[in-house]
Amino acid sequence: MSEERARWKTLLEAVVWIAVLGYAGHQFWPQVAAALGVGGESRPAPSEVTVRTLEGERVRIGDLRGQVVLVNFWATWCPPCRLEMPGFQDVYEEYRDRGFTVLGLTTESAPREEIRPFLAEHGVTYPVARATREVERAFGGVTALPTSHLIDRQGRIRRTVRGFFAEVALRRAVERLLDEDA
Repeated sequence: MSEERARWKTLLEAVVWIAVLGYAGHQFWPQVAAALGVGGESRPAPSEVTVRTLEGERVRIGDLRGQVVLVNFWATWCPPCRLEMPGFQDVYEEYRDRGFTVLGLTTESAPREEIRPFLAEHGVTYPVARATREVERAFGGVTALPTSHLIDRQGRIRRTVRGFFAEVALRRAVERLLDEDA
């Protein structure tokens, strides 16, 4: 191999590694930031958004003020959604008595009779409703599944995670918000 070709190969390998590490950093930074409590945001959650759970209960985001809320957009066909749900359930069970709740918003149009067995099979007991386009727009759009918004007790979105939200990162972020607002 010529010296010139070897240099190009080395350069190409470096570019590929930079791209891979950049992508990995982009994907994992929200997890690290949530766990460490750095970065984040502070914008009002769409308080007027109202959904009806699969059980028929009406939930208005503004009515959840005073609680720490995880709003999670998901679908049954989405592998990362399926992976994160048990962690969400565990954190929900552990912290709901301290003022934490999860609101799952399914983005699919399957009848509730098809979604309920999926939730039962995965042990999900937190409220789940159907996300309309209007609801998605109110949260700034859903460009990836899953997408999660963590809202503090004052009704501000403090963290948005597009893609898998690891239980350990969620747990730390929830603990921080519960302690902060206590």
